[in-house]
Amino acid sequence: MDSKKFWMKRAFGCKHEGALHRQLGVPVDQTIPKTLLNRIASAKQGSTIKNPTDVGKKRIAVTGLLKKRVNPVRTAIRINKKRWGK
Repeated sequence: MDSKKFWMKRAFGCKHEGALHRQLGVPVDQTIPKTLLNRIASAKQGSTIKNPTDVGKKRIAVTGLLKKRVNPVRTAIRINKKRWGK
């Protein structure tokens, strides 16, 4: 494994690849919409949210584990945006 190429995988400790995709019902080959990630992050733990997009499950129960999986993804998006301007 090239350490420079996969630094983010080591930094965030990806032990269960695709777990967030499976939990949200989003196919692995598609990206998880930012609006869905933001809605999950702002919701209270134990509540149920409606998916604002057409991808994945319609209703999602917000658990502590789901919030733990969403936060590093949001951080990675911000890092990529700062680093590459995308």
